[in-house]
Amino acid sequence: MSASQNFEDLLPVMAKKLGGDGLIGELCNGFNLLMDRDKGIITFESLKRNSAMLGLQDLGDDDLRSMLKEGDFDGDGALNQMEFCVLMFRLSPELMEASKFLVEEALEQEFMDLH
Repeated sequence: MSASQNFEDLLPVMAKKLGGDGLIGELCNGFNLLMDRDKGIITFESLKRNSAMLGLQDLGDDDLRSMLKEGDFDGDGALNQMEFCVLMFRLSPELMEASKFLVEEALEQEFMDLH
């Protein structure tokens, strides 16, 4: 069973309900739940130990390692807070589409302000 098969995309619902700042706050809370308290990052061990709190108890070791690998941009084998937040957005196609729209809108406004 892969992580993507079990993943229900609730980020758009949370974003709509909480707004941008609230969503970022909740992502930070999720990071804090999963991180290794001593290291300040999400390690395989901390993800495995704490994943049940987020309803991910059915994921196997390979699935958990895949999640870490997918979000690990600096190659250290763990996720820092920024990597975790980026991964959550990447796993949410609807939010990715919304953020592309917001960036395009901001660029268009910037362009209009220049002229």
